[in-house]
This record gives sequence, structure tokens and C-alpha cells, in this order.
Amino acid sequence: MDKLQQNLLRIVLQDLWQHRYVVILALVVLVNAVFVVLISHESRQLISQWDQLMQKRDHLDIEWRNLLLEEQSQAEHSRITQIATKELHMNRPLPREEVVVRQQ
Repeated sequence: MDKLQQNLLRIVLQDLWQHRYVVILALVVLVNAVFVVLISHESRQLISQWDQLMQKRDHLDIEWRNLLLEEQSQAEHSRITQIATKELHMNRPLPREEVVVRQQ
């Protein structure tokens, strides 16, 4: 039986050698398939990372708009105070000059 296994092995190796181009092509296809899987995985990871960065950018954009609105509202208040003081000669009353009016 040992001789039968050796003969069978020799036959298989000879057959593979005769069809070596097919074997090489099969190995190339297998390696190519592995690389396709690896590149697909990396591509999916990069797309996920890109999506997270876009969400962060949108969040920062919203925060920036809110800060601009806050800055404009504060600038408008200080402008009104400045015009009231300079042009209309208005001042804040002192605490002793304030009068509290209560409705009964």
C-alpha cells in the first residue's frame, strides 16, 4: 500500500507539472481574491471614518452659526446702549433713584 501511495503521489505531481500554468493561474486568482477582501474591508473602514468626520464637521458648523448669532445679538445690544448714551444722553438710573411699582 505504501508503494501505491508513492505512485499516486508521483501521478498527481506529474499531472500538476503538466498543467503548471493552470495551477499558477489558480494561485493568482486566489491571491487576487484575498486582496479584494482586504481592500474592501479597508475601504469600508475609510468610508465609516469619513462619515464620522462629516458628522463632526456638521456639528462644528452648527456650533459656529450659533456663536455668530450670539455675537451679533451681543453686538446689537452694545450698539443700542452706545446710541442711547451718546445721542440721546440716556444713562442707567442709580439704585437709589429706582422706583418699584406694584400692581394691586
